[in-house]
Amino acid sequence: MKGLLLRWLILSIAIMVAAHLFEGIHVDGYGSALIAAMVLGILNAFFRPILLILTLPINVLTLGLFTFVINALLLLMTSGVAGGLLVDGFGSALLGSLIISLVSLLLSSFISDRGRVESIDIELRRRRDGRWE
Repeated sequence: MKGLLLRWLILSIAIMVAAHLFEGIHVDGYGSALIAAMVLGILNAFFRPILLILTLPINVLTLGLFTFVINALLLLMTSGVAGGLLVDGFGSALLGSLIISLVSLLLSSFISDRGRVESIDIELRRRRDGRWE
């Protein structure tokens, strides 16, 4: 449960970052960003897998780049449902979805499934033959 709440907060932060970087994305406030993150999360959970399956041939031909178009469409759908989020057009939605994906990926990479912040510690040792393990 804790991990779900942290990911929800991360997604709302990512939406705020996208709104700050691009003029075509407007968020009324932090509460609107939280609502938009909840709506986007629900749309991603229900519609994204269906859209990915339906567009699989196009996605294979574009080497996965069509996924960004799907993310932009879901952001536009979120803009239509959530009242505090306004996306001006498809170009803004595409750029916003790229930023939201990147920020969410970066911040979520430090969160475990249990909701704990974790880091990866790597200890390297030099073997006798000079290689590192």
